[in-house]
Amino acid sequence: MQGLGSILMNLSHFMRIERTTDGRSRHVVVHTHDPRMVLELAPDRDSPDGMGKGVIKRVCVPNSWAGNYSQYGKLIAAAQEFFQQSRAEPVPKRESRRLGL
Repeated sequence: MQGLGSILMNLSHFMRIERTTDGRSRHVVVHTHDPRMVLELAPDRDSPDGMGKGVIKRVCVPNSWAGNYSQYGKLIAAAQEFFQQSRAEPVPKRESRRLGL
């Protein structure tokens, strides 16, 4: 497993997925490298931009991380930072076509 410091510095290991079902959007941030993690977020309506870093709805981490709150707490903070940055930066057209967006 990589050191956590290098994970936090490399936001390219994260991917944001947004799906709309029944008029409601779901936002999921996935850490694609070890350790794998999924974070489901809801928009933070109290933030100035209406999204903020998101409100955590669900976290899925490996069982081997059970009880190691400081370790995945840092990863969750990095995922929320990625979520906020990814909402602020538009996806290039070529990339959105590749992803079928």
